[in-house]
Amino acid sequence: MLAKRIIPCLDVKDGRVVKGTNFVELRDAGDPVELAAEYDRSGADEVVFLDISASREGRSTLLEMVRRTAEKVFIPFTVGGGIGSVEDIRAIVKAGADKISVNTAAVKRPQLVSEGAERFGSQCIVVAIDARRVQGENRWLVYTHGGSQATELDAVQWAKQVETLGAGEILLTSMDGDGTKDGYDNALNSAVAEAVNIPVIASGGAGKLEHFRDAFLDGQADAALAASLFHFKELTVKQVKDYLLAEGIAIRPAEQGGRI
Repeated sequence: MLAKRIIPCLDVKDGRVVKGTNFVELRDAGDPVELAAEYDRSGADEVVFLDISASREGRSTLLEMVRRTAEKVFIPFTVGGGIGSVEDIRAIVKAGADKISVNTAAVKRPQLVSEGAERFGSQCIVVAIDARRVQGENRWLVYTHGGSQATELDAVQWAKQVETLGAGEILLTSMDGDGTKDGYDNALNSAVAEAVNIPVIASGGAGKLEHFRDAFLDGQADAALAASLFHFKELTVKQVKDYLLAEGIAIRPAEQGGRI
């Protein structure tokens, strides 16, 4: 059985890590380079770095910040935000990232996923899906531009489509759960996990140790992502991993982190 992964997420705006609730009311959480390095040392399996305002502001990801972060991080490192072309992917990878994450650009032009996979390999292409539940229904719609624009895309069907296009992984964020600390949306997670054969990263709602266990057992996720919980020291990566090991979840001890 493949080990489950714990992934801190660095949402960056104007050069600082920020975190809010339901994608709004952002507050400062620190310097992205130093936070990424700290998570590397603390045993995180990967780090995700998202320039959350890039698509809305129509600019490219801050490559210099990517380079500086990559210099200090020795675990797999994913970068997203404002990536809209194969040239953008190449620049991010050249700057030091192991993977790139696309959301808005993939919805606008799905061929970007297949072009990226063909050029750099599926393992390099993560499709981020920001999903909000349709009120009163057991289905979710995809949102773009940092969660600010609704689409008519069904999240489960879109996940299946991007797998067919060559995506190697899905970063699945529940917009309803984002920053609430009420737990992951495991109905959403399991619906997507059962529909695809590529890894699913659960995101949005982590608030206590049990939520991570539930994401793996009930949500069938391959990895669990959290932000404010780690940024504001409410839990550490080691605490989460020690708990999961005690619960019988296959995961690398914090002392090993993502180093293989």
